[in-house]
Amino acid sequence: MAYSANKTKIEYLNGTTFQEIELLMEVPELGGDAEKIDITTLQDDVKKHIKGIKDMGDLAFKFLYESGGSSNYALLKDLEGEIATFRVVYPDDSTHRFDAYPSVKMDAGSINGALTFTCTMALQTDIVSCDQPVVRNA
Repeated sequence: MAYSANKTKIEYLNGTTFQEIELLMEVPELGGDAEKIDITTLQDDVKKHIKGIKDMGDLAFKFLYESGGSSNYALLKDLEGEIATFRVVYPDDSTHRFDAYPSVKMDAGSINGALTFTCTMALQTDIVSCDQPVVRNA
């Protein structure tokens, strides 16, 4: 069965329950490929590699801007500088969960353009499905 990205949401762990961060517009690619470590010797005819660690880079989530004390923008700004647990929930109820440092910036504006902002997540754990434990990097 195919799904639309519509109804995908992001939540953060607020105490012991997840709370939705509203007005999500875009979700980045989640996951990554392992770096290749070159182990080619002078006796080899072809390059050889082994898998290294994954580099998933930062995750950039785009939101429609909302202002005020309890807005999505204010919520994410308040989370800056600390590790928070996030969960992406898809329309079929499958999930990805991770810990990250969020960083918020206003996006560029234009005539007849909606005000948006981007929350970039600096990962501190692997991205796992909800039923797997989150393991912090040492």
